[in-house]
Amino acid sequence: MSDPDTLTNGATPPPPPSERNTAAVENGAKSGGFIPLVSVVDFHHARGPEVEKWFGVDEGSDPAAEYDWALLPFMALSDGAHAATEDFSYFTLLRPATSDAPATSLFGISCTRQMDASQLLVRPAEVTRSTVQKAVVIIADSPQYFGVLRERLSVVTRAWFAQREFTDTEILRRFQESLADEKERGLLNDDEDRDRYLGMSLRELVREFKWQTLVLLKSCLLQPKQMLFFGSRCERLCMMQFSLISLIPGLLRNLQDSAGPELSNYEKKLAKPTSLRTSDRNSLLSYMGLPLQIFGKGSLFGPYTPLQQLDVLADFGTKSYIVGSTNSLLLQQKDRYSDILINLDEDSINITSTSLKAALQLSVSDRRWIDFITQNVNETWDEANPGRTKTMGYVGSEEFIRLQFEEYLLSLISSVKYHNFMLKHANNPKMLLPHIEGDPSLDFSPEFVEAWSRTENYRIWDSHTDSHLFDIVDPKHPCAGGLTIDDVQRRIAQQVQDLHLDERFAQGREVLGRNLAAGREKASTMFNKLYADMEALREAQRKRAEEARLQADSGGQADKNGGVAAAVDLAKAQQTMQAVGVKAGAFVNSWAAWAGEKRKAAGWGRSSGNSDNHVASGAGAAAAAGSGGGGSGGSWASGWVKGSKNRASQASQASGSDALLEKDVAAGSNRLPHISTSSTVTRRSDDTGRSEERALNRGSISGESILDDVSESGLSSYPASPQTRRPPSGGASAPAIDSILSARGDKRGSQNGTAPPVTVFSSPPGAKSSSNSDNAVASSRAPHERGAKGAEAEAEADETEMEPLPPTPSPAAAAAAEAAEVQTM
Repeated sequence: MSDPDTLTNGATPPPPPSERNTAAVENGAKSGGFIPLVSVVDFHHARGPEVEKWFGVDEGSDPAAEYDWALLPFMALSDGAHAATEDFSYFTLLRPATSDAPATSLFGISCTRQMDASQLLVRPAEVTRSTVQKAVVIIADSPQYFGVLRERLSVVTRAWFAQREFTDTEILRRFQESLADEKERGLLNDDEDRDRYLGMSLRELVREFKWQTLVLLKSCLLQPKQMLFFGSRCERLCMMQFSLISLIPGLLRNLQDSAGPELSNYEKKLAKPTSLRTSDRNSLLSYMGLPLQIFGKGSLFGPYTPLQQLDVLADFGTKSYIVGSTNSLLLQQKDRYSDILINLDEDSINITSTSLKAALQLSVSDRRWIDFITQNVNETWDEANPGRTKTMGYVGSEEFIRLQFEEYLLSLISSVKYHNFMLKHANNPKMLLPHIEGDPSLDFSPEFVEAWSRTENYRIWDSHTDSHLFDIVDPKHPCAGGLTIDDVQRRIAQQVQDLHLDERFAQGREVLGRNLAAGREKASTMFNKLYADMEALREAQRKRAEEARLQADSGGQADKNGGVAAAVDLAKAQQTMQAVGVKAGAFVNSWAAWAGEKRKAAGWGRSSGNSDNHVASGAGAAAAAGSGGGGSGGSWASGWVKGSKNRASQASQASGSDALLEKDVAAGSNRLPHISTSSTVTRRSDDTGRSEERALNRGSISGESILDDVSESGLSSYPASPQTRRPPSGGASAPAIDSILSARGDKRGSQNGTAPPVTVFSSPPGAKSSSNSDNAVASSRAPHERGAKGAEAEAEADETEMEPLPPTPSPAAAAAAEAAEVQTM
């Protein structure tokens, strides 16, 4: 019968988990390493956060109680972790000294998740709230591999929560066993460089803080009393601090003294290097004195520090610290707990110490150097993947940034060594380097160099390095030199970029686009409404017109059948009646003037050889006879005098001619006289030879000429020409004017060689001509004439406006002119 502990194939079964853990811890202790531990921290509704279970230790063992980690639950469950589905916290723990190991620092990383209590398969009695919140914690001896451990921890925690049964912790136990096995096989040794910077994005640090990134690095070297980081997200808060200290080469592997101000193991083990292998980067860094140990005696590093740890910060032995917090209560006491406050929510840096502010002023070379790095990062920035350049190139990558800062630090310590060498051999210029001009440490800001020389990390570095380091690395600033135009342009471009004009304009364009769209919609609605109203109005008008047409048709049918006529537009009827009245009045006045002239027919035949007497007699007759209101047809030659004065004298005689008109109508005139609508007199000037036309009586009533009716009474025929003009007065004899016009025509025609256009007036039959001008004047002074003297005075006044007329031509010349006019018409 075989042994039950022996398998059938002869293989030995694996030891129980407790024995494996004990063996791993013993092997780790022998090798001088620390076996990673895993624990579960639960948030109890009554007792608050507490450690629930440990993995990797003996059964019943509690490392929190053994090592006095009372603040471990508060570090694992950060303030504000309940606001996120998943969050991570990074912290440091002090492991006290034991019989076989000195006191050292341990580092923890926790993954916090929460879920609805109703989703639990088995709900314990102590779960009284609606949500369950737990954290899975890993405790290791170095933060170098936290980038890898963070991804693995997230997967394990998510899988454990997906079980919905927290009593089943098999997945957590196997996870701790895998970590212990890797540590035992040396996969998690400190000398391993693989993926040690995973998750620490320097590109984000440089992009967010730009030139202030160098300010943060210099402030770390100065080991300020209080350097406080604040942010609402715990993971980002912690990773920013790790990214900052990772800029110092080799520091992440030498944080064994960062958990407490009383630790100083690094300096005790540090020895001055005596050999250098230039082909080995680690050998070069070690010979140059890197890393610069900023966490030594009296210093503290706490990526996440709960409020319960504030008493340690205020302890007398704590000379300087770099800590982070997510509790806004520290902001209310920032003057007490911070010399430098870095607010990650606002991406701002506030330096309250005056001496520290002066030492952290960047020199021209410093600003040129950090602006160069910032520009490369911005040009290669990829929003989809911030940790990788969009060009997939080296410039602007994480490794590029680290090597640039490494070069800066090497140049700094080499320049400071040369500065000390210059002070030591100030009286011996031959000892100075010929290719180095002046003091290269001035490019790093003399205030900073002076402040740094008083720090603890400078003392450790200077005492453990060779005095001729400048022979290994050239003591010169990477961007040495004064201010140039390129520096100014770069700073202006950076300041313009800091304004985020593209983002502001993008927002402005978006708002403008929305407003334009809203305005376009409103305008479209308004125009559509207006068009609809116009269409409705047009339709209403069409309907009214259709109704009016139908009503008119029905009214006309009613009139045809003897019905009542349709309604008449009174306004239009009144206008029509007024127009007809005006025309009728003008017609009657024309008849009255014509009758008055006919009555004085006895004086028509008197003529005078003196043209002046003719004009005077014409003016007197105009005052006696008057003219019609229409302006044409009342008198025959009114265009030779001013119409405004003659019309006034003519209107005064209108009433006196009504009797003659009635008498003539009673005599049996068989048709009405024709009244010309327009009359013009054509004259030719003697001096210019140009013809002039005067339009007369433009508003007269259209009708037949009065002269047409005169021809039926036995008078000489006279054509009704549009160019006919009435004489200046109704009493002037027509033959006298005929003779004058004929004489003028003969004279001008003889002068110009052409027949002048003349207007021929025919005298009524029986008229007698007279050569005596006194008879013409006497004939114009009839007994029935009213205001003869006044009319004669007006005629004399108007006479001055007329052109001087030639002497009266002979009858033969007048007859020839009349015949020529008839032929032309």
